[in-house]
Amino acid sequence: MGRVTTSTADLWHHYGRARASTDRAVPGTFFWNWGQDAGPGPEVLGDVTGRCVGDLGAGAARHAAHLAVHHQPARVLAVDASPAQHAMATDLYAHLAPRLRIVQSDAVPHLHAMTGTYDVLYSVFGAVDFTDPRELLPAVAAALKPGGRLVYSTLAHYLNRAPAQPDAVAADVPAKTPDGEATTMRRWVLQEHVWATLLDEAGFTNIITDVLPATADGPRTADTLLVSAYHPS
Repeated sequence: MGRVTTSTADLWHHYGRARASTDRAVPGTFFWNWGQDAGPGPEVLGDVTGRCVGDLGAGAARHAAHLAVHHQPARVLAVDASPAQHAMATDLYAHLAPRLRIVQSDAVPHLHAMTGTYDVLYSVFGAVDFTDPRELLPAVAAALKPGGRLVYSTLAHYLNRAPAQPDAVAADVPAKTPDGEATTMRRWVLQEHVWATLLDEAGFTNIITDVLPATADGPRTADTLLVSAYHPS
């Protein structure tokens, strides 16, 4: 089975489509854990009033829409490389412009084009999981203003319960092409100390990690690693 990348197929074509057909609401909150049902919520980002905020790997932009409606940022940019996810987000939440801007782009080139722009960047099992951290994290640091903050949630272990990687390497995980063909994509599932080292190498300070336990048992449940760090002032 050969790995297909987003340059040849949109591997996020099916993700969230069933929910979008029945649930068009702006969420009243959101959570960082894998189950999206418990633990800390958007308050982890701090006060985003009047700030420029970016969601990396925003999917249908539900988290970004929540912030735009309920937390008075200057603007929120919901960034996702998937044409299908961009179209879904646009259909659901384009009416929230100009406070919410929906952007179709890979995370790294977007960040390179936004040097010193963001006060806060975050990812909820988004681009941080699916982009080489040695490329992404320095780009995040460059896009943040001095004193800016990065927050992200990622898998604390693989969904099959295999342990996270002790080095900065990706694994191939199952995915589907738009026509339903089985394939794989790369996902970075790393141990806490690996993330801390990568963040330190990218110039971040005040690195904090926390494990949020799974709220249910089952074959697709997982503990969540919640990470925050600051760009030096």
